[in-house]
Amino acid sequence: MSENESQSTAMTQLLTAAQMRKAELSAIEAGMVTGLELMERAGRGVIEAVFAHWPDLALDGGSAPAAAPLPRGILKEKKTAVILCGPGNNGGDGFVVARLLHGQGWEVNVFLYGDVDRLPPDAAENHRRWAEIGEVTCRAIDPPPLMDDSLHVRSHVDLVVDALFGTGLTRSFGGLFAMFADPTVQAAMAGQGTRTVAVDVPTGLCSDSGRVLGVCIPADLTVTFHSMKPGHHLADGPAMCGAVRVVDIGLNTAPPCAAEELSHIAKPPAPSLLTKSTTGHKFSHGHALVLTGGAGRTGAARLAGRAALRVGAGLVTLAVPGAAQQEVACQITALMLHRVDDGGTLAEVLKDDRLTALCLGPGLGLSERQAGLVAAALEARRPTVLDADALSLVAADKALAERVHDGCVLTPHMGEFRRLFPDLADRLEGKPRTGPAFSKLDAARAAAARAGCHVLIKGPDTVIAAPEGAVTLQSSYYGQAVPWLATAGAGDVLAGIICGLLARGLDTGCAAAAGAWLHSAAARRFGPGLIAEDLPEQIPAVLRDLGA
Repeated sequence: MSENESQSTAMTQLLTAAQMRKAELSAIEAGMVTGLELMERAGRGVIEAVFAHWPDLALDGGSAPAAAPLPRGILKEKKTAVILCGPGNNGGDGFVVARLLHGQGWEVNVFLYGDVDRLPPDAAENHRRWAEIGEVTCRAIDPPPLMDDSLHVRSHVDLVVDALFGTGLTRSFGGLFAMFADPTVQAAMAGQGTRTVAVDVPTGLCSDSGRVLGVCIPADLTVTFHSMKPGHHLADGPAMCGAVRVVDIGLNTAPPCAAEELSHIAKPPAPSLLTKSTTGHKFSHGHALVLTGGAGRTGAARLAGRAALRVGAGLVTLAVPGAAQQEVACQITALMLHRVDDGGTLAEVLKDDRLTALCLGPGLGLSERQAGLVAAALEARRPTVLDADALSLVAADKALAERVHDGCVLTPHMGEFRRLFPDLADRLEGKPRTGPAFSKLDAARAAAARAGCHVLIKGPDTVIAAPEGAVTLQSSYYGQAVPWLATAGAGDVLAGIICGLLARGLDTGCAAAAGAWLHSAAARRFGPGLIAEDLPEQIPAVLRDLGA
């Protein structure tokens, strides 16, 4: 793997705190870098990211060029920083930041949360280097509570640097420095234009889960190293992190972990997966069967069917009960219709091997008849998307749950996930006090292992997990936001996209991840005012943009 490929991989990996420590230790033990060098690069990376994000804080209003010596000169006006250093290596990064800002002409006030004599070696060395320049105000590990006047610095502070714990926080955060998390203090800081930058992750945020441990100091900018962490994307993470910048500290290595232990940000699907052969015909690209609900409940399935067709399935048929045939027939053209009233009828239909994928659930209903349909579909063991009502039926019937097979993709939102896996939902929604906290990645992994198939948990932090543990995250944060997907029917379209990809022959994991990416991309391409009917109509443009 080339250096560029390695860095690209690092940027898409989401490393837990333990995996990041493994990556650093592996590089140090291999003689690639020392701990002090990593700390210096991290501190410098914070400064460069701050100046790039807020050019008015740099010398003469300009940012420092990357990979060049930080310039020395005279600021247009005196700038003031408060550096909050913690008792570990994150605090060591803070001492580097303090030294570099001082070299820029800033007035720097440094506070240490903890005991100087207990700092780890590299952090202790950077404390010593700072102590040759300026003072350090020390605090005990468990200082008195909020708003001690002795922490007063001055009436105006331009920058607060949160280098307290980073990825190393394992218990609820509180004490004196928690004053910076207080809404009143936050409002006062915002009022005077103070910016806050977090080193790695905001203090109080679990870097593995994005869940808050106690209280959290929100950041306007978070600067992290080598790769993003799961907590930047999950749960409360995006709200607490502000903007996020990833700094290359020269590791150029993956942590020594099994592939299934790593998580990745979803990437655009390869065009070769989505393009159509110039020599093929409609059956070359699969035939998807989407089950509808009864009269007055067919819209969701029609949305799913159109999405499956737009994403390239050669044919899509709606399986419709007799009472809804006329309703559906009046609404479709390219989609086909086949009457299916019960599980026995569906079993007969599925004797046609040209039906290559199924979609069950959107608008289906929850009666015994619909349970029979789900049972017949699962018995056929075709690639199958289980969504909406199908998930509720499976959750309520142990015999149905036992028929779920490895060709299935479950696509629950959190309410459906709770019905399917109540114990996992309890762990995910409780108030954590210690870290690493149980994360949506953990929940998806556990659910997929239990169900024996791929599980996609929907949300702005959509997680796709394989039974063996591989996880992909489709994140709608940091410039990828798609709030317009919060509209009725959007999930039905996602189910249809995945079904269409399954019909075309993609494996379940690839279809689920590619489907989530295409769904999000289609919503971004349309923008505000989106309704579910708009999503399938954006897919051709998204495919064209990909070169498919």
